[in-house]
Amino acid sequence: MEVKTSLLDNMIGVGDMVLLEPLNEDSFIENLRKRFDHNEIYTYIGSVVISMNPYRSLPIFTPEKVEEYLPGLDEAYRSLRDQDKDQCILITGESGAGKTEASKLVMSYVAAVCGKGQEVNKVKEQLLQSNPVLEAFGNAKTVRNDNSSRFGKYMDIEFDFKGDPLGGVISNYLLEKSRVCKQPRGERNFHIFYQLLSGASGDTLTKLKLDRDFSKYNYLSLDSATVNGLDDAASFRTVRNAMQIVGFMEDEVQLVLELVAAVLKLGNIEFKPESRVNGFDESRVKDKNDLKEMCELLGIEQSVLERAFSYRTVEAKMEKVSTTLNVAQAYYARDALAKNLYSRLFSWLVTRINESIKAQAKTRHKVMGVLDIYGFEIFEDNSFEQFIINYCNEKLQQIFIELTLREEQEEYVREGIEWTNIEYFNNAIICDLIENNQNGILAMLDEECLRPGTVTDDTFLDKLNTICAEHQHFESRLSKNSKFLTDHSLPHSCFRIQHYAGKVLYRVEGFVDKNNDLLYRDLSQAMYKATHSLMRQLFPEGNPAKVNLKRPLTAGTVLCIKPNDKKAAHIFTDSLVCHQVRYLGLMENVRVRRAGYAFRQPYEPCLERYKMLCKQTWPHWRGPARDGVEVLLTDCSVPAEEFAYGRSKIFIRNPRTLFTLEERRRACLEDLATLIQKIYRGWKCRTHFLLLKKSQVVVAAWYRRYAQQKKYEKIKSATLVMQSFTRGWKARKILRQLKYEKRCKEAVTTIAAYWHGTQARMELRRLKTEARNKHAVSVIWAYWQGTKVRREYRKFFRANAGKKIYCFIIQRIMQKYFLGLKTTVPSMSPIDNTWSAQPYSFLEGAHTELRRIFHLWRCKKHRGQFTEEKKAVYEEKLEASEIFKNKKALYPSSVSQPFKGDYLEIHKNPKYQKLNSAVEEKVLLADVVNKINRANGKGSPRLFLLTKNNFVLADQKTGQVKASVPLPDLTSVSVSTQSDGFFALKLKEGSASAAKGDFLLNSEHLIEIITKLHRTWTTAADKDQINIDISDEFLVQFKQDKVCVKFIQGGPKNGTSAACKRKNNRLLEVSVPSSP
Repeated sequence: MEVKTSLLDNMIGVGDMVLLEPLNEDSFIENLRKRFDHNEIYTYIGSVVISMNPYRSLPIFTPEKVEEYLPGLDEAYRSLRDQDKDQCILITGESGAGKTEASKLVMSYVAAVCGKGQEVNKVKEQLLQSNPVLEAFGNAKTVRNDNSSRFGKYMDIEFDFKGDPLGGVISNYLLEKSRVCKQPRGERNFHIFYQLLSGASGDTLTKLKLDRDFSKYNYLSLDSATVNGLDDAASFRTVRNAMQIVGFMEDEVQLVLELVAAVLKLGNIEFKPESRVNGFDESRVKDKNDLKEMCELLGIEQSVLERAFSYRTVEAKMEKVSTTLNVAQAYYARDALAKNLYSRLFSWLVTRINESIKAQAKTRHKVMGVLDIYGFEIFEDNSFEQFIINYCNEKLQQIFIELTLREEQEEYVREGIEWTNIEYFNNAIICDLIENNQNGILAMLDEECLRPGTVTDDTFLDKLNTICAEHQHFESRLSKNSKFLTDHSLPHSCFRIQHYAGKVLYRVEGFVDKNNDLLYRDLSQAMYKATHSLMRQLFPEGNPAKVNLKRPLTAGTVLCIKPNDKKAAHIFTDSLVCHQVRYLGLMENVRVRRAGYAFRQPYEPCLERYKMLCKQTWPHWRGPARDGVEVLLTDCSVPAEEFAYGRSKIFIRNPRTLFTLEERRRACLEDLATLIQKIYRGWKCRTHFLLLKKSQVVVAAWYRRYAQQKKYEKIKSATLVMQSFTRGWKARKILRQLKYEKRCKEAVTTIAAYWHGTQARMELRRLKTEARNKHAVSVIWAYWQGTKVRREYRKFFRANAGKKIYCFIIQRIMQKYFLGLKTTVPSMSPIDNTWSAQPYSFLEGAHTELRRIFHLWRCKKHRGQFTEEKKAVYEEKLEASEIFKNKKALYPSSVSQPFKGDYLEIHKNPKYQKLNSAVEEKVLLADVVNKINRANGKGSPRLFLLTKNNFVLADQKTGQVKASVPLPDLTSVSVSTQSDGFFALKLKEGSASAAKGDFLLNSEHLIEIITKLHRTWTTAADKDQINIDISDEFLVQFKQDKVCVKFIQGGPKNGTSAACKRKNNRLLEVSVPSSP
């Protein structure tokens, strides 16, 4: 960046007040007016910046113009970057003077002058975007400023050694949380409430249970709900985008908006009194809808929060006492909760932003601090908040005085520089009035809040009147000072302090309560129980951590001045500006700057920085640093009136001298850089040449080795070829000789073999001739012997040939029969009656026996596949066949039906649980039967259960047991021969079960019931088989009378089922349909 060496070039008025002539108050104000009229809002007193609020946007705020219009900030930045000095920018002024915009301009300047890169740009963007978030939650419209900061902010911007930002840390303090519940006339609540209602989408408002109408919320003032020039909807979108850039997750943004909505809902909760028996009033919530919606947003049980608004728990001597809250106390508790909830949310936001923008590197950082705090406030009605704000501005003014007036003059005296002291007003006496540990206003307020007994604002004012009455900056009508007894401009419940910026009248009402800032324990515990993710962080157990701040080594100052009280552009009020110039001590500051020196630096750093300008001091000075600086300045021909030697520092009067030294240093550094580059390039070229030379030697050596190796391999290859040809020629010569010798040997062997063969063949022919002769004799002899035998055997053969041929034919026929039977054997099913046809009559017996044996074998194989359960079923079927086959017309239809046994599923059906518990034994059969009534022949449904030792009849609907008969008491069973299901169970006479007579029953599963009953009775009684009477007419004993049951064939009119009808007292007639 090119250094601007003069403020006189193309300048309107005087840019630096140090150069103003003549120097008086009128010329000072006139110079500010002239520059303000030409949009020159920045004027300097050395490094101190005077900023006039233009109340409009100017083109100087673009990134291209920031460096040009802020040389003071440039000096601070260069000191931090080049001289490794931490910097601090103090921004001060009245409310509405433009301090917030000045702090944002500092951030824009940092973003403009530092380096570029993806990571650097990300850090810059996060630092810049933290401002919209904090302004939305911490700024509000006041009567003097549409975007007034209602909190103090100190930001440490951390830089690396190159001057690029690494991150930052924000410290916040003194949030005006009372604004959440109440705003003065003409002012608004914090911006975020209006931005949320104006800019959020309909779905978002529905989720937050909010409505766009401002009038529905008690915490929002309606007279200033909309502000000209402020677009709340667009601002809300800007805030959402800024939170995303800073690093907020989407769910975190939603959690923050839920808490903002909860504060609005909290303000709508109203209370009503409810009388108790002890005569005291107890508060109750009027309309619980807002309370319910707030509890849903925070995840709190409605009853817990409702009780916290009605009762308060106090601990005394290790005991807890619960007291009721009246309506006024309930409203106080509600507002205290709203203020604490919003204040802690704001602190969490600052912490969350710090997590995103903090420097990640662990190396040492350089720091530039920017302090932006409330402006000095004087309203018609000033309370505790204005008192604290103005106290902060008093302390800030004191720091400004110490840095610009007192410390500078003390340094001249300390360094032995000839100096005429300049008088100025020191506001330390006002700070002592407020912050003195024993008699200060704050100390007395804390003491009054802790004092036992009745404590009110009036008692606090009485104490001030007693202790501070004689102080020259304290005024009160009730004090002992008679000067104010007749001052009617001073009300009885107020006191007045003469601040550095003027007198301010404070109303004492609310001082004690606001200083206590009491939040009932029940409300804190209720908030801690909430399921909302942030509530436990906002209301933690234990005390919050304390933050200690330190003042940086070097501070720059921006003094903001507002030109008028109307917040309008192009208006310059002389009296207002003159008043600010006076209490800021700007004239005294100019006089100190003009009489003093613009730059001072210890001898060692000065010599180290400028030693390259003199040949005697470069590169090393061996003597004392002061002597080296003297030699340096003498060699540079600096006039003697432009500098002075202190005891430990060199003082330079005119900035032009410093700029000249910097220009010469920069030119010298360029020459040194060129020399370093030349030496480095020469070293680099020589190193490169030596490397090439060494490489060439190595390459040549390797090439020569390679060439010799190739030559050796070529000679070696030629030698091997010649050797191979020579060895081949010798080998072929020896081979020809060997082959010749071998052929000679083979010829001899062949001749001998032929000779031996000839002899062998001659001998073989002789032997064959002899053998043929011997064989001929044998054959002739054999034929002769055969002829003789056949003559003798012919008689015997004719007598036995027929029998042998017969036996042979029979064997062949049986063999063929068995082989054919193998291919025609039937399937393995026992019910398959097919069998191959009988081929010959003489095989009839064998054919029948084989069929029987095969059937028995396959039946055995089939039975071998049965399980025990299946065997039991087939045994029952077999027993049913023995009992009913060819005796009962119903039997053939039951053969294909399996015996199921438990047709009611009595163990699974909950309807028969009672009956199942009444029958202790295992149920073998369970079915529904009809019990025939003797009186009318009609049937009543009954449950028939058969166990190992009993059979049971129970009611179908209730499951109640009607009769339980032991099986030994059963004598016989009577059934008909027809296809009906009627059967009679006849009991032993004289037994207990026969008291009511026999049982005449009807069932669809008659065959299965009789079969199981027959098997079970035989097993239980350990006797012979039960008597089963199959007849179309039998007698049944009903109590004392015997009734005849007669079965007849019925016509088609009787339907498909059998019907029983009473004929007389002694006869029951059962009509059975004819079989089709």
